[in-house]
Amino acid sequence: MKIGELSHLTGVSVRSLRHYEKKGLIASVRLPNGYRDYSPLTTETVDTIKLYLNLGLTTEQIAAFLTCVLKNKEAFCAEVLPVYRKKLADIEHQLKQLDQIKTNLIDRINSLQQEEQVKNE
Repeated sequence: MKIGELSHLTGVSVRSLRHYEKKGLIASVRLPNGYRDYSPLTTETVDTIKLYLNLGLTTEQIAAFLTCVLKNKEAFCAEVLPVYRKKLADIEHQLKQLDQIKTNLIDRINSLQQEEQVKNE
């Protein structure tokens, strides 16, 4: 199938599909006219890539275990769990940072409101 059809079937833009191919996540055969030709199984691969992207993983992280996951169940791929743990740790760190930023903003708002009240008295 051509890239436009793959895009239509998966809901992924042609640009993203080209990016996935550049990263080695999907492969195509070049037809004599230069068009990409994808296997029908590529739709499953793209759906799997979408799942992992929605978990916040990068294409580099996905590339590290994608072949294993497509051949086996995720539970049989030793490479997956460390990536999940690292991603969760990163998210927890970001949440702490965001909580600190939120606290700082609340403090600034309260400070400015107090200054405004003093000014208006």
